[in-house]
Amino acid sequence: MTKGGMESVEVFTAEGKGRGLKAQKEFLPGDVIFAEPAYAAVVFDSLTHVICHTCFKRQERLHRCGQCKFAYYCDRTCQRAAWLNHKNECSAIKRHGKAPTENIRLAARILWKMEREGSGLSEGCLVSIEELQNHVGSFGEDEKKELRADVESFLEFWPPHCQQFGMQFISHIFGVISCNGFTLSDQRGLQAVGVGIFPNLCQANHDCWPNCTVVFNNGNHEAVRSMFHTQMRIELRALSKISPGDELTVSYVDFLSLSEERRKQLKKQYYFDCTCEHCKKQLKDDLMLAVKAGESKPSADTVKEVIQLSKDTLEKINKARMEGHYHEVVKLCRDCLKKQEPVLGDTNIYLLRILSIASEVLSYLQMFEEAADYAKRMVDGYLKIYHPNNAQLGMAVMRAGVTHWHAGLIEAGHGLICKAYAILLITHGPSHPITKDLEVMRVQTEMELRMFQQNEFMYYKMREAALKNQKIQVMPEPSNENAPSLFHKKE
Repeated sequence: MTKGGMESVEVFTAEGKGRGLKAQKEFLPGDVIFAEPAYAAVVFDSLTHVICHTCFKRQERLHRCGQCKFAYYCDRTCQRAAWLNHKNECSAIKRHGKAPTENIRLAARILWKMEREGSGLSEGCLVSIEELQNHVGSFGEDEKKELRADVESFLEFWPPHCQQFGMQFISHIFGVISCNGFTLSDQRGLQAVGVGIFPNLCQANHDCWPNCTVVFNNGNHEAVRSMFHTQMRIELRALSKISPGDELTVSYVDFLSLSEERRKQLKKQYYFDCTCEHCKKQLKDDLMLAVKAGESKPSADTVKEVIQLSKDTLEKINKARMEGHYHEVVKLCRDCLKKQEPVLGDTNIYLLRILSIASEVLSYLQMFEEAADYAKRMVDGYLKIYHPNNAQLGMAVMRAGVTHWHAGLIEAGHGLICKAYAILLITHGPSHPITKDLEVMRVQTEMELRMFQQNEFMYYKMREAALKNQKIQVMPEPSNENAPSLFHKKE
């Protein structure tokens, strides 16, 4: 079954998994299999005034809708592009007196679109909204209570003159949002800023070691370049060679957890038991639980003790980070690493988690040399665990490269930046803002590396002078959030 620009994929019934997507032709790593605009999307409640409601870019100065005083836009171009979807919302917010929560706003946008276009297949969609999974029957008591509250709030917000929908159908829409809401990120891809529904993407099944990845592309809405306008959309990109007839899979969770933990998370959030090869055979679990090899191999009790200490330390770190006590975070990391290093192997996830936090926080505190050492060890571990074309891996390698560059370790810094660029070309594509930033860094570090190879002494002299004459660029403040996960599902 194909429709409107979706000729390269078809929906099929996957054994034991319901519907799935299958390739109709061959794809190579980095190929865009399909791009899909959102059926409906909204900005998170906490960010409505700093994120454009059309393209989801973070901007310094946004223009506010003069009528509802709620929606914000980059410029007139974004505001005009939004009007079809904002028109009903605008008058409903004015009538209601305030904007409801993101879930209510998203449900309302979906139903207004159905009112406008009918409930059948929308252009370019392989399945209709009615056909999407809602999993309401699997909800626990707390989820059912939340659902009832959402439906009540929705009915208060929904205007009496609009088409009326039955309670069951409204519940279905909230179930769809809960299970299939896709996380939208800002233009740098680093912060989750909203949630949208993409019916075609919803058909892609999960695999912990997938052959595809999804990237959010904010589109191009610059008014001066109106001929180059592109819509905000998601892109499904191939990570490895895909043959005609192969199922297209994406990962709903980060791979850097033991198979048992991933399965628990998938069951809790998405209501299915993962039967992928990596979970069934517990592939890579041995690496993630590795202990120090050699003659003086630590005892099982010692390993258990250090892993418990690591878990306790991670809790203390989270608390200190929330309070912005970054020097305390560094002390906790250093103390924990002293205990971990004689016991845990280089790919042990508890060691890698501490190394990741230590390198990020030390970079922020401008302690680049120590940060670079931890970042290098973290990347070496990640490279043995992650799929070679994993987006999270690419971002981690990029951060490590920038840290080495700031530390004046130009050879290692350039090498890591090149490695990250090769990964992100596949996962994000050449036109994504983060890939473009990386290309600029790659060119700059290449130039500095040439200078370093020609005259090491002069290179350090020039670097020292440059650092004296310019304010040291502060690294972004460490975030307590993990990288945005694929689907927006409350824990």
